[in-house]
Amino acid sequence: MKAIFKWPERAAPADMSALGAAVIAMPVHSGCAVPAACVAVVIDSGGRTRRAQEGSRLQLAPGEAAYAFHPGPYTVDLVPFGAAPELGLRVGFAVDSADPRVAQQRFDLFLASEAHGPLALAHFCQAVEAALQRALAQGNLELPPCTSLTEWNAFRAGFNQLLYMRFGVTVEECVPVDLGESVDFAAVLMARTLEQAPVAQLSLSLPLPRALAAASDPLSDARALRRLFLELPCVMCALRLAVLPPGQLLFRRHQDLLRRLDLVSLAVSSMPALELSAPGVALAKHEQLRRIGHSRRAVAALDEAWALLARVQIAGAQQLDALFDDGARIVANLEYDLGERRMVATENQPA
Repeated sequence: MKAIFKWPERAAPADMSALGAAVIAMPVHSGCAVPAACVAVVIDSGGRTRRAQEGSRLQLAPGEAAYAFHPGPYTVDLVPFGAAPELGLRVGFAVDSADPRVAQQRFDLFLASEAHGPLALAHFCQAVEAALQRALAQGNLELPPCTSLTEWNAFRAGFNQLLYMRFGVTVEECVPVDLGESVDFAAVLMARTLEQAPVAQLSLSLPLPRALAAASDPLSDARALRRLFLELPCVMCALRLAVLPPGQLLFRRHQDLLRRLDLVSLAVSSMPALELSAPGVALAKHEQLRRIGHSRRAVAALDEAWALLARVQIAGAQQLDALFDDGARIVANLEYDLGERRMVATENQPA
């Protein structure tokens, strides 16, 4: 018998059992239903996002991608000081609910710009830990020995705001914990040795450190530029909405930072391809590595900009002058690294 009616084949449903446990977010395909107790984030080709609630069936347009995430709560152990891995913080957090006052949720932006495949809780924990260690190393957060209650409350306020601005998550609890029983000190020493040794001295039997491997990966350049392209306008928007005390001098500094950030965002949107020095002219390999390094340093400055916004949100009027000085430094780093990312050495330019 000839088949007249044919039903379209449906893809097998993805395994979402890890959501809410070892995985925070997972990619989902068109036609899939949003799992129970989860939220879907649909991302178009321009990085704009929208949310779909649980139970709804996703219909994705060409060029769109979607993630389903479980809001939590989650509990992770963080190491605030890399030199003391036995001292930890047990942090409980949850993905922030949708804020109707903003056009794009911060966690949705994080998925659009930084998620590449499933977002494992362990990888997210590493990103949070790196942000915490950077803030402590730069003195933006303080966690001294024998911390008093006042110092602990100040640390918690800054830490809570940092995670909200940088990742879009809300800290529910944070308590000190002894991690000495669970730390593999031999592995810690081996990792430090690999990070400090030059590449030429590393044995072929040992894996390259993650930082060294990523420093020469062309994909890291594309991902860095994508982050800058998507996040810099959001940084400018958050800075523009910052509540400032009255004062002409502070207003002028605020406007100057916004003007410079606007030019930086324009530079990102017109950045040349990594492998080309001119149309149809290939760029030397060492110049490509130099460009990758500058794009990665620009992303590090972008992370500092998010941390600065978190400090501005809770700062007093007397602290804003110092914060704007720090903001000028961050913008200068962005200007320099993006200028170097665009530049081509003289010997590589066509005659």
